[in-house]
Amino acid sequence: MTTQQLGPVSPFPLLDWTWKEYRIRYTAVGSGRPLILIHGFGAAIGHWRKNIPVLAAAGYRVFALDLLGFGGSEKPPLDYNLELWKELLKDFWTEQVQQPAVFAGNSIGGLLCLMVMAHHPEIAAGGVLLNCAGGLNHRPQELNLPLRVVMGTFTKLVSSDAIGPLLFNRIRQKTRLRQTLLQVYRDRQAVTDELIDLIYQPSCDPGAQKVFASILTAPPGPSPEELLPLVNAPLLVLWGEADPWTPIKGARIYQDLAKQAVDAGRSVQFASIPNAGHCPHDECPDKVNQLMLNWLNVKFPTGT
Repeated sequence: MTTQQLGPVSPFPLLDWTWKEYRIRYTAVGSGRPLILIHGFGAAIGHWRKNIPVLAAAGYRVFALDLLGFGGSEKPPLDYNLELWKELLKDFWTEQVQQPAVFAGNSIGGLLCLMVMAHHPEIAAGGVLLNCAGGLNHRPQELNLPLRVVMGTFTKLVSSDAIGPLLFNRIRQKTRLRQTLLQVYRDRQAVTDELIDLIYQPSCDPGAQKVFASILTAPPGPSPEELLPLVNAPLLVLWGEADPWTPIKGARIYQDLAKQAVDAGRSVQFASIPNAGHCPHDECPDKVNQLMLNWLNVKFPTGT
């Protein structure tokens, strides 16, 4: 076990768990009803550094893990897809949690939450989605023909043994990471050196380029529209209004469900977050923490 400072609020332990002979990095803090936090593409446990201490202090047992291929977890040369990570989450729950948990995720982490809730309802007491992705990557029909050609060419280049490493090394440079984050964070002050390092350091690990290429060529996986009819547990959906990657117009399905929830006997709550982009938990942590705790305290009072 190691302990690492992931933010100014509080240090917390970083632990290792072996899954199918691969090292998975995770943390576990606090006591009470378990919460399992799942990061988005390119992120890691540290992306929750402003949330974990607050949620744990409120009476919850907070778990967060680096998905295989990201953060401090191993990066083996595999075919990465949402089903692989869903299996990882199910096995992590079986070995480390063993009590119905609330799954919370950002971007593809949110989509993974929906998959767990839909296909393993026995382990999911509820879910929190933050700017939930519509797929692991774009579905072909979502792109116009010119963009489809550009993306097809790009994925071939990234997957190339000759050109792929060179292209990946350019993409992962700190200056480029900052430019990308400044597009998806509304508050420029939230794009700190700490955040850049959090994303940059794992990209230096052996195998990181192959992981990146595999994900770009992976199938998008099930859509929220396919999964939501299978979800019966309470659901909180939070959305940064200024997100250019998963624009809030794509959240209409959740907004409609929230309006219909009472008549349908379901529990879906939706809240938009002004002046926030794709990662509101990191950009507006005070707002997100409070919204989550307000919901949790109603659905799962005192963490029980």
